Amino acid sequence: MNRVLLVEDNPDDLELARLAFARGSLATTVDVARDGAEALEYLLAPGAEPPQVVLLDIKLPLVDGIDVLRRVKADRRTRHIPVVMLTSSALDRDLHACYELGANSYIVKPVDMEQFMAAVNNIGVYWLGLNLTDTPS
Repeated sequence: MNRVLLVEDNPDDLELARLAFARGSLATTVDVARDGAEALEYLLAPGAEPPQVVLLDIKLPLVDGIDVLRRVKADRRTRHIPVVMLTSSALDRDLHACYELGANSYIVKPVDMEQFMAAVNNIGVYWLGLNLTDTPS
């Protein structure tokens, strides 16, 4: 079973992403963190089973997505996990900061509901179906 961590505080985007994964052809468990602190607890907990991919918003309560990314990519236990920034921010400074910190992809959330769901589905197809990862032993 594929496991995704969706870090999203917007309830509408959260529901659309879940629906997109449910409609997709890949068997996927979607775990949710609604703020950056919850995401870090999930990812850095001792003995935690890592997800195959993290979908991470930038604008989050408590700890923003850029700080979450920084901590995930700095930790030897989690730096191998692909992190896809799925955000409403199209700012160049955010894009550059995320790639500088090791983001694997940066996607600006489409405003249209169907386009948003298609983007999430495509993320799932690529990161869970096509992409091969090297996980530490």
